[in-house]
Amino acid sequence: MPQAAEVVPKAKGKLNVQMDELWSFVDNKGNKQWVWLAIDADTREIIGCHIGDRSRESAIALWQSIPAVYRQCAQVYTDYWEAYVNVIPSKRHGAVDKDSGLTSYIERLNNTLRQQISRLVRKTLSFSKKLENHIGAIWMFIHDYNRRIREKLAEREEPIFSSVLY
Repeated sequence: MPQAAEVVPKAKGKLNVQMDELWSFVDNKGNKQWVWLAIDADTREIIGCHIGDRSRESAIALWQSIPAVYRQCAQVYTDYWEAYVNVIPSKRHGAVDKDSGLTSYIERLNNTLRQQISRLVRKTLSFSKKLENHIGAIWMFIHDYNRRIREKLAEREEPIFSSVLY
């Protein structure tokens, strides 16, 4: 399973990204795995993902997982987790409260992930015994989710995407 998000190419310009992380576990609750996600707030595509611990290194891995155009141009909204402050350039980073609404799409995606991938539910009988299976299930969801987003964009014939999709 490829561990890179396939997204519709974007031109440089005004881009909005939301980032967040959610915890899960592999084998037992003592083995926490954090799923770090980034989405394009305009298209709702998942543009980056990293699965690891809750450290600065994992925040760097998430930042590196997103396409270069987003790292160069996007305004990025996160919660106040300190790892983001050390990784995302300050001129494009906005740390906000959940009440602001500027991270509402990524928070909704976290709920969708927990609903669609049973091994991410906090109290569950369905959990991964191997980290590789855990990562594979998450990436399978990401690829399918982004495929469905691309189909919806193509149906609506979004002018900024139509030249890329056809």
